[in-house]
Amino acid sequence: MGTTKRIRLLLDRRRDPDDIRPIRRGLIRRQLGRMYYKGRRYLLWWSGRIRFAREQTTDRLPHVHATHDSPLIRPLKNVDMVYQYNKITNLRVASARLDGLVLHPGEALSFWKRVRPPVARHGYILGFELECGSVKPGIGGGLCQITNLLYWMTLHTDLTIAERFRHSYDVFPDVNRTLPFGSGATCVYPYRDLMVRNDTGMDFQLSLRVGETNLEGEWRASASPINVYQVVERNHEIRREYWGGFSRHNELVRLRYDPDGTYLDEEYVTENHAVMMYAPFLNDEGSQDVSVLDPTSAAPTS
Repeated sequence: MGTTKRIRLLLDRRRDPDDIRPIRRGLIRRQLGRMYYKGRRYLLWWSGRIRFAREQTTDRLPHVHATHDSPLIRPLKNVDMVYQYNKITNLRVASARLDGLVLHPGEALSFWKRVRPPVARHGYILGFELECGSVKPGIGGGLCQITNLLYWMTLHTDLTIAERFRHSYDVFPDVNRTLPFGSGATCVYPYRDLMVRNDTGMDFQLSLRVGETNLEGEWRASASPINVYQVVERNHEIRREYWGGFSRHNELVRLRYDPDGTYLDEEYVTENHAVMMYAPFLNDEGSQDVSVLDPTSAAPTS
């Protein structure tokens, strides 16, 4: 393929919002990109434009607005279980920085600013993480379980999602799935962050606990809720891509009710597009195989 045609194809791809093929960046390109986005993130944190929550207390606010939990261990094939148990340690370290945090009106929570860099000196150890479609060990691996839970709970409150990044890969088949596809939030220190802002007139408090089997969370507040939310999926679609894999797409919509259950209105939340890491059918075994497909095998370079 000639150079001109190759450039044209890459440019055409940028114009197509439905083309979600992963791109393999060169080492220098990746390093320069990380430096650039890290710098932008640090400037945002320390610019003073955002008032970040600081108060953390063991005293709990009286009213529960949202609650959720997720299992700590998943039966995954081809993934060393030691990294799943290590992930629990990482969740405990991060949860200690978040549990009891109070968001006063006008304040925001930045997950990464609060949790700090996932490095060994902060108590983090090797857990498993997903990078460019590959499961591998990494210091602080598994923290996206907190951002997934936090994002889902926040959608069921009057708090505002100020920043969220969707997952680029659909990792797990729909075995025992209870939430819609795309209802989580990925995290990469420090620039792929989850930010929650309190635009209400009441205090909110995050409660986060690593239990025996589940990660458990609550959003509590100083007053009872005036809205009740339900998040539903629309326009779900699985596509067979021309480059050999499968992709998954949907939209999330939030339905609002009053406390008596009377429907009020609905709000568009987001759309999701992800490369599937498994063939879109159930296998005959009880565990979930996260290495059925290699979604990067046909990735273009740039």
